[in-house]
Amino acid sequence: MADLAVRPMTVADADRVLAIYQAGLDGGHASFETTAPTWAAFETGRLPAHRFVATDPADEVVGWVAVTPTSTRAVYAGVVEHSIYIDPAAQGRGAGRLLLDALITSTEAAGIWTIQSGVFPENTASLAVHRRAGFRIVGTRERVGRHHGRWRDVILLERRSPAIT
Repeated sequence: MADLAVRPMTVADADRVLAIYQAGLDGGHASFETTAPTWAAFETGRLPAHRFVATDPADEVVGWVAVTPTSTRAVYAGVVEHSIYIDPAAQGRGAGRLLLDALITSTEAAGIWTIQSGVFPENTASLAVHRRAGFRIVGTRERVGRHHGRWRDVILLERRSPAIT
């Protein structure tokens, strides 16, 4: 982790962010999506204040995290859903934890009390890093969608901020 840094995501990161996104999708255990969006579509709906990239010493992006609101209803203003993707070549170096820590800091500072996500059960590395960052398993949505011709379960995770009461 010492050789990695986290900074806010910028438009200059678009190509690397989308390439890492596509690599995750190609791996088959990241999302029901199969193709990364355009940059314009990526930016739509993702909250600008809570988009971060992890970089190596050469400032090459090796991972990213971003959030979307879960609802437009005022009662859910403090609840977001996040996505996190790490370049396969950089996995196991601590980028995921650094990104989650940055996300938790920024969302708590903004008054967001819950971060949630859905993870395929086969994505054990993602489940582990989320548990270490204080996320808990809320439940499993069984056979919630078809992906590459088969039904997939999704593990629901959430982190409730102890700082926001």
